[in-house]
Amino acid sequence: MKRLFAAIKVEPDENLIETYDKLKSGLRDEKINWVPERNIHITLKFFGETPEDKTDGICEVLDDIAREHNGFEIQLQNIGVFGSSYNPRVIWFGMDQNAALESLANDVLGGAEKLGWERDRQNFRPHLTVGRIKSIKEKRFFQQTIDKFKNSKLQAVPVQSFYLIESKLRAQGPVYEIVEEFRLG
Repeated sequence: MKRLFAAIKVEPDENLIETYDKLKSGLRDEKINWVPERNIHITLKFFGETPEDKTDGICEVLDDIAREHNGFEIQLQNIGVFGSSYNPRVIWFGMDQNAALESLANDVLGGAEKLGWERDRQNFRPHLTVGRIKSIKEKRFFQQTIDKFKNSKLQAVPVQSFYLIESKLRAQGPVYEIVEEFRLG
């Protein structure tokens, strides 16, 4: 079994790294598991524990989908939190609404559904998970810090491909290995 997901990789530029570092520094006293910069991505579909004999079928479907889409650009901006102000769970970087990204994600979800994976219960909400919150001591300070960065312009991301990635869970955090790249167009 392999723990698989389809995703767009994001190579952080100086501005994103600087904003990310300031956010982490501002929240250094809170218990947050920060995602390493090398692992930042936009998940299109999380397949989860997948039998190895299903990998080729997934790759064929994703390759067909990639050929039907042209490259595009995403504008990363805004910082927010999933969960309530009383119980925040995830810190994320957001992005402008993007029809090309929505179309690609919808096709990936549809392709996975044809292969037997259920559609996700929630609508696709593109984001970069950057921190998983374990606990917050100072909720007011936490929210003030998030609000400081809320409307940040982060970076433009050219998208020419997406990937099938294996996530290997380790005590120090997940290690991601690319299984296959799917070039758009």
